[in-house]
Amino acid sequence: MNQITVIGTGYVGLVTGASLADLGHQVVCLDVDTDKIQKLREGTIPFFEPGLEELVDGGLESGRLHFESSYSAALKGASYCFLALPTPSSDDDHCDLHFVLSAARHLASEMQQEMIIINKSTVPVGTAKLVAEAISEELEKRGITIPFEVVSNPEFLREGSAVRDFKEPKRILLGVESENAEKKMRELYAPFSDKIVVSDIASAELAKYAANAMLAIRLTMMNTFSGLCEKLGADIEAIRTVLGKDPRIGSQYLKAGVGFGGSCLPKDVRALKAICLDAGQNPGIFEEILKVNEEGQIAFFEKISEFFDGVESRTLAIWGLSFKPDTDDLREAPSLTLCRRLLDAGARLRVFDPASLEKAKAFFKKEDLIDFCDSEIEAATGSDAIVLMTEWKRFSYLDFASLGALMHSKILFDGRNQFINGAPLEAGFEYVPIGRPSKRQVAYS
Repeated sequence: MNQITVIGTGYVGLVTGASLADLGHQVVCLDVDTDKIQKLREGTIPFFEPGLEELVDGGLESGRLHFESSYSAALKGASYCFLALPTPSSDDDHCDLHFVLSAARHLASEMQQEMIIINKSTVPVGTAKLVAEAISEELEKRGITIPFEVVSNPEFLREGSAVRDFKEPKRILLGVESENAEKKMRELYAPFSDKIVVSDIASAELAKYAANAMLAIRLTMMNTFSGLCEKLGADIEAIRTVLGKDPRIGSQYLKAGVGFGGSCLPKDVRALKAICLDAGQNPGIFEEILKVNEEGQIAFFEKISEFFDGVESRTLAIWGLSFKPDTDDLREAPSLTLCRRLLDAGARLRVFDPASLEKAKAFFKKEDLIDFCDSEIEAATGSDAIVLMTEWKRFSYLDFASLGALMHSKILFDGRNQFINGAPLEAGFEYVPIGRPSKRQVAYS
């Protein structure tokens, strides 16, 4: 059993801390937000993540999971300290390391014993060195010497399946500079010894960016082909099936849509663009990813607007706001961009999301032309069309025949191709998907 401190209680920090406690370690999760810490002590999770509430409750009940807002209390007795801090984009697209380096200085001001400092955040090459320098400078101010090592251990957790991803990892990447650091990290991750990959620190730091960039490239390719399909009369779903059956390509991240969002892909692609410029390398591919993603979101708005010859005074039901299902995360969600464009064009919106509605209310708190609804049925009632932006599973089980009777007109714009099985079409809806021909049910005599 190890004494572990996790600095940061966001998606990565809280999932990591609760999961390590579940493995039998003593874990203290630290956050300077005292209100957040008090709620966590009471078992209240600040965001939606399947399985996490049960994991935190189990950690609290076992006495292995604790929450602190004080660095001195959180670091007492710790031999490992995870840095799980936000790394947002700066104004010039660089990765903002303010939170990471600030946490490093604070922990150095309170650490009392030898420690392995583990960076879980997505950061550019050279960050481990900056963290080490910040800690050394703070220790020098204190006039003491404490042995420590900095390790890069980037997270590969997907929102919506983060708990499962921790328990069933595909790989655990350790960027280390010494045999001692590798040994200590292997001990920490002993239950997953067969999943461990060891590299130098620079490679580990860059590998996380490379993984996210590859996913963004696949989505960008499919969204580009989706637009081409609409112009040439082809079907993106047929193309996806063919590509997915090629073992050299695989079937993951081939689903076309209105664009990607979230806390990782847009931010990390922007950071890679800045990294390339700093290194004197052409960032063209990353610029194109960002450009195509933005163009796809604009194109979906234009598709809706052109369908109605303008959306002014139209009432549209927006189904789904979070950037993906099974999360309440609205960071860079394409739905927010679309809603803003529709509102600016004079549309009235009736919106629903199973998890992120409260966050959306804060985002649109001064907007008069938007109604927040308690269900997808309420949102659709009296609307001129449904616009699906997040493919929540619950939407697949609706009675579209009954739903259509509540609407002003039966039209569905499917921004995620969730209904390729034809349920809305069979109920008489005009169905407008992505990268496929629009269809209307034909009445046979």
